Amino acid sequence: MTKPLERREKLRSDLILAAERMIADRGLAGLKTRDLAREIGCANGAVYNLVADVDELILRVGSRTLLRLDRALSAAESAREPSPQETLVRIALAYCDFAAENLELWRALFEHRMAADKPLPDWSIDDQLQLFRHVYQPLAALFPKRSREELGITARSLFSAVHGMVALGLEQKLVAVPLPALRKEIAGLVRAMIDGLIARAA
Repeated sequence: MTKPLERREKLRSDLILAAERMIADRGLAGLKTRDLAREIGCANGAVYNLVADVDELILRVGSRTLLRLDRALSAAESAREPSPQETLVRIALAYCDFAAENLELWRALFEHRMAADKPLPDWSIDDQLQLFRHVYQPLAALFPKRSREELGITARSLFSAVHGMVALGLEQKLVAVPLPALRKEIAGLVRAMIDGLIARAA
C-alpha cells in the first residue's frame, strides 16, 4: 500500500472511531461532520473523500457496534447451558445488558433511517443477518422438524419480543424499568414463549 493510501486509510479509521465516540456521547442526533473533521484534523469537505456520505459513516459505526454485540452474544452461548431454552435466555439477557451498557450506539442501530430510494448496502445487511444465528441455532435444536423458513420467522419473532421489552424498559421516561427487574422479566418472557412453542409442537 502506498503512503498516500496508508494515510487515507488511517484518516478513515480515525473518522469512524471519532464518529463512534461522538454518537456514544451525544446520540445519533449529535453527530456533526464539522466537529468530526476538526477532531481528526482535516477540512470538513475532506470527510466525503473518506466515506460516501453520512449514511455510510453511520453504517460503518453500526457495523462496529454489531461486531461487539456479536461477541457478547457468543460469550453468552459459550457458557454451555444444559438446554437450548436456557441458552436463549442467556442470549436475551446478554442483548439487554449490551444495550444498557452501550445505549446510544445501540439506539443508533435502530434510529438511523436511509432515504426511501436508497437501499442498504449488502455488507450492512450481512452484518445484521449474522446475528440471527445466535437465536436460530438453539431454536433448531429445540424444533428439529421445522423448516429453515419457519425457524427464521420464529427467530425474528423472538428477537422482536425481546427487543421491544429492552427498548421500552431502557427508555428514560415513565415506562423505564430498573435493569434487574427488566432482566428478570425478559428471562420470564423467553421461557414462557419457548414453553408455549414446545406445547404447540407436541
